[in-house]
Amino acid sequence: MAATLRIQSDWSRALSRDEGEAWLSCRIPGKATLYGSVTRRGLSSDGVPDIVASEGFLVGEVTKKSILISCPHENVSTKFLAPYTSFSRIHQKSITCLDISSGGGLGVSTSTDGTMKIWQAANGEIRRLLEGHVYDVNCCRFFPSGLVVLSGGMDAQLKIWSAEDASCVVTFKGHKGGILDTAIVDRGRNVLSCSRDGTARLWDCGQSSCLGTIADCGSPVNGIAVGAADSSLNLGSPENPPSEREVGTEGKILLLAREDKKLQGVGLQSRQPVFLFIGSDAFNCCTFLSSTYILAGTQDGNIYQLDVRNTNAPIQVIHRSGAPVLSLLPYRDGFIASQGDGTCFIVQQDLDYVLDLTEADCDPVYKVASWEKEIYTCCRDGIVRRYQLSDL
Repeated sequence: MAATLRIQSDWSRALSRDEGEAWLSCRIPGKATLYGSVTRRGLSSDGVPDIVASEGFLVGEVTKKSILISCPHENVSTKFLAPYTSFSRIHQKSITCLDISSGGGLGVSTSTDGTMKIWQAANGEIRRLLEGHVYDVNCCRFFPSGLVVLSGGMDAQLKIWSAEDASCVVTFKGHKGGILDTAIVDRGRNVLSCSRDGTARLWDCGQSSCLGTIADCGSPVNGIAVGAADSSLNLGSPENPPSEREVGTEGKILLLAREDKKLQGVGLQSRQPVFLFIGSDAFNCCTFLSSTYILAGTQDGNIYQLDVRNTNAPIQVIHRSGAPVLSLLPYRDGFIASQGDGTCFIVQQDLDYVLDLTEADCDPVYKVASWEKEIYTCCRDGIVRRYQLSDL
């Protein structure tokens, strides 16, 4: 478990004025935390802030929206990135989920204010209000076309919406508890959902019918992900021939992040169990990095990287804090993770530093979405933050 660098959440504002100061810390497992600060001494000749760090820390590259800090003694470096812009008027309360369309033009989000909205990704301007769920909407995502939205709510209903006119075109009923996550198979003729009722179900969009229960876990399923399986993996054979309405399920594996501390892999077409991994706490989220490697995050802050061909022991366990891991997203050759203490960070193989997306303070960052070099986060403070990685 490596050392973790943190910086004051509003560091970019604090360092926007001369003599401005922001605190730093370096948390080292099994040792005392190192504390320090960075101070602005003015502007350099090319208009970039001249910033120095206190003893034990070093300042590397500085731009208007980023600062690279290292703690040489612990051999750890982190680049802290401030939002390019923030949208505070989309919702009135906590934003629990968001997604960005495939073209990058639209965002969709759900909130504890009871609303689900579609907005312009560039400026946060609201375009559509999607009304029809009873109680809170837990999850939302765009179909690959970017013209249609899939949502799941505490009312145990799964709905499909037109992003163009906000009409609800399909409602799926069958779950006995609130829907916690969804997934889309290929281009979206079939979709998946998981629920507090312990099941994951496959649905046919064209006939708005349930094609079957993929898994019944006896424990809430907090998150799911679907992906192509490595060809060497035995996914099992279906007991009954699959319906002709099933499209794109062959050769795929469904990951289930379960409340009972288990991460399960199931053959999507076969409905047969492929693996079962037991973690340190409830699993909240999961994702595919490739057809071989997967990630899953737990309530006690662990991110497990596993090889689906052999899940007896994880390849690695990343632990930055004890806060719940709330979302995981593949990004370039690495991933983005967000946690319940406001941290949101990017790990990439070709970078010798971690990239921290700052400003959420201690409010949970519930979800992360990306489009090319832009990353969007949503948070308990009701703000959507947009980060640009074009200058990295």
